[in-house]
Amino acid sequence: MNSRSGLWRTRGRAPSWLGAFCVLVLCAMSSGGTYSETTDGPCRDAECGPHGPPPPSKTSCPQLNGLTIPAREIGLPTTGAIVTSTTQVAASGTGATATGSYCLVAGAIRPVDPSAPDILFNVALPDQWNGKILMLGGGGFDGSIPAVTGNVPSAPANLPGPLSRGYAVFASDSGHEATNGSVNGAFSVNAEAYDNFMGEALKKTHDAALVIIDKHYGMHPYKAYFAGGSTGGREALTVAQRWPQDWNGVIAFYPAYDFTTLSLQQLRATEGFTAPGAYLDTAQRALLLKAVMQVCDGLDGVEDGLISNVQACNSTFNPATAHVDGKPLRCAGGAARGDTCLSDRQIAALNTMNTPLVFGYPLENGETQYPGYNVYGADLGVGSSSPLEATITELALGTTQPSYPLQSTAMFDGQISDQFVRYTVMGNPNFDSLTFNPALAGQWSGRISMLSGLDATDPNLTPFMRRGGKLLMAHGTVDQTVSTRATEIYYQRLLFTMGFSAVESFVRFYEIPGMQHGIGTEFNASWDSLAALENWVEHGTPPVHQVDTDTAGVPGRTRPLCQYPAWPSYNGAGDVNSATSFTCVQG
Repeated sequence: MNSRSGLWRTRGRAPSWLGAFCVLVLCAMSSGGTYSETTDGPCRDAECGPHGPPPPSKTSCPQLNGLTIPAREIGLPTTGAIVTSTTQVAASGTGATATGSYCLVAGAIRPVDPSAPDILFNVALPDQWNGKILMLGGGGFDGSIPAVTGNVPSAPANLPGPLSRGYAVFASDSGHEATNGSVNGAFSVNAEAYDNFMGEALKKTHDAALVIIDKHYGMHPYKAYFAGGSTGGREALTVAQRWPQDWNGVIAFYPAYDFTTLSLQQLRATEGFTAPGAYLDTAQRALLLKAVMQVCDGLDGVEDGLISNVQACNSTFNPATAHVDGKPLRCAGGAARGDTCLSDRQIAALNTMNTPLVFGYPLENGETQYPGYNVYGADLGVGSSSPLEATITELALGTTQPSYPLQSTAMFDGQISDQFVRYTVMGNPNFDSLTFNPALAGQWSGRISMLSGLDATDPNLTPFMRRGGKLLMAHGTVDQTVSTRATEIYYQRLLFTMGFSAVESFVRFYEIPGMQHGIGTEFNASWDSLAALENWVEHGTPPVHQVDTDTAGVPGRTRPLCQYPAWPSYNGAGDVNSATSFTCVQG
């Protein structure tokens, strides 16, 4: 099965209703393990999983080195796995974030296609194990192993990460090693490598890691969690949709769940800024943000540098008619006139980001469009003194007008979408992606349709809900990499497919005003989502009255985390930097 189209054609996902039926009927047939409570303690599957009875004795850290894992122990096709090294790591750090001693295991999962790369993974096995496991998701095109000593997205810096809390933590490179960071899509010309990136590496890594964990501790974990943001957020939704039996709780932040259609919208947005005179310099971006703030900042009851009533702002602000400091934002006659106004070409490029990409061809996953971004109110790279400004600029419009070949200083959306079109869609590294029309796609429409079948768009999470799984989702309102509106659409589809009562029993979705793609210069959210998820999964206590803390815009200020579609409205009195002065409202 070396053919790119052949492999994806057979592995393209069925419609959601059929997928749900298959999961309900067949999940018990999976060769990967599940977690359930029995009278004899935690156990995987009805017979303690594919390993048979729990291991009778522990395998030490050095003894794990060289361990081979047969392909039959992994729930998807591989040629097995091997532990390539083990290292006993001494305790480090002090205080709440100290990490106890642990065994660091490195391994490789061998592919079926000999031309495909291995899946490289790490497992951290704490000496003081809490009986639980946690897998960390990646970012961008992946290509490196997330640090198993790291934390879940947006976790408070002063609180311990999963490993410090006693979790056995594991992660993988998703099946390829990138040569220039997470924007390298060259691996995707290999079908097995791309299938791994789009989800299969998650199951393979989980099953291989579980063999190692079982052998080391001589017992099975009793709870399993997954946490990730962006690509890691897509991966989080993927495991809940495709392997619900493996997980008890999932954290999916700013998820790029519809990677195919997202990449095409990113390309459309990038192409909008390639026209002569369409790109905004730093001063013009700052002027735009100032104009939006003057119109929208007070719509939530207080002018505090945050736009919380995003829907009202989107309905109110129009760059063609807006004013800033009493003067029109649009240049007189629409022609460029320096940094004191925006030209019609610049406004057109911004409106392209703000509007949906509508597909003129059917997609296997049923999508008909990808929504626009909440571009008005975002820091697009305004040159502030924030230590996060450089990253925000890179994720927004970059520092260079996009052109072919895409520069490393061009907008991040363009770099990702360029790789997707050249390698994933066409398998032609020399193609000029900026000449591609994502709305029509021509001869490539069938290819794109097949690719869309690998996206994590299924809104039927009934199997995950029925096994007691819990899902936390969060997204910043001014994310310019993954549209906040796309996550809103997924949540709305959950409600439509499963009903409000069912969704409310296992899902929470929060929007965070002022936060962009995982960080924010206006509001950089910090929230102990793992503790909230643990309490829900392990103690039956759903999250209520959650509060997040800003670490960048106004360090230390707090806001209530509001369940979508609610947003934090100022009460009219009290400290504007305190969550107690705000109430979550709708409309």
